[in-house]
Amino acid sequence: MNLKNKTIAITGAGQGIGRSMAEMFAAAGANLALIDLKAEALAATREACEKLSVTAHAYTANVADEAAVDATFAAIAKDFGRLDGLVNNAGITKDALLVKVKDGEIAGRMTLEQWNAVIGVNLTGVFLCGRAAAEQMVRAGNGGVIVNISSISRAGNGGQTNYSATKAGVVAMAEAWAKELARFGIRTGSVAPGFTRTEILAAMKPEVLEKAVSPVPLKRLGDPSEIASAVRFIFENDYFTGRCIDVDGGLRI
Repeated sequence: MNLKNKTIAITGAGQGIGRSMAEMFAAAGANLALIDLKAEALAATREACEKLSVTAHAYTANVADEAAVDATFAAIAKDFGRLDGLVNNAGITKDALLVKVKDGEIAGRMTLEQWNAVIGVNLTGVFLCGRAAAEQMVRAGNGGVIVNISSISRAGNGGQTNYSATKAGVVAMAEAWAKELARFGIRTGSVAPGFTRTEILAAMKPEVLEKAVSPVPLKRLGDPSEIASAVRFIFENDYFTGRCIDVDGGLRI
């Protein structure tokens, strides 16, 4: 796909990897439909994209809400007249052990609320946005690309039963969609980042961050722009579909 003058929707576009991807696509000449719950951060991303001489619109929406998602993608269709790509980037964490044991006794467990909250945004949200985008792309008949942002945690990370399940799930969804949507000229894929320099990690104590980075063969955090470049590869390589790219500095959980 040649990105110039295409319309790309990005969820979780307000900061971190989402904002980096938005600026990357804008620099390549793509127009942006920016989706996030944080209106102020979303406005900043929109401003940064518009400085690169492209059209960008901001949509405040909860990706776990079916009605909100359908309304948002209807608005995107009205505002831009086309949709060529989607990056499902929005995600949250609510970490906890499945069961916490202290002195041989059960001291806690992952709550259903923690499970449902993460499933709602990270898995159901990807499904809802992917479905809405696919509907528009099929109707338009111009093909398109859908990329899901997974995580190194998809292999199963202690304390992240909910998050790991969702990040494995979005890879599986991209594989299923590749088989279903190829006949419409729609390609799919996923990118699994390792530890990346985002606002969340920047707030960590130095000793905690050092411990997280120490097992990474490249001995550093990834940069959001490095994740964005992997996403761009999927968009621009017309023979890529249904696969996952790991961008993790060589780390394996």
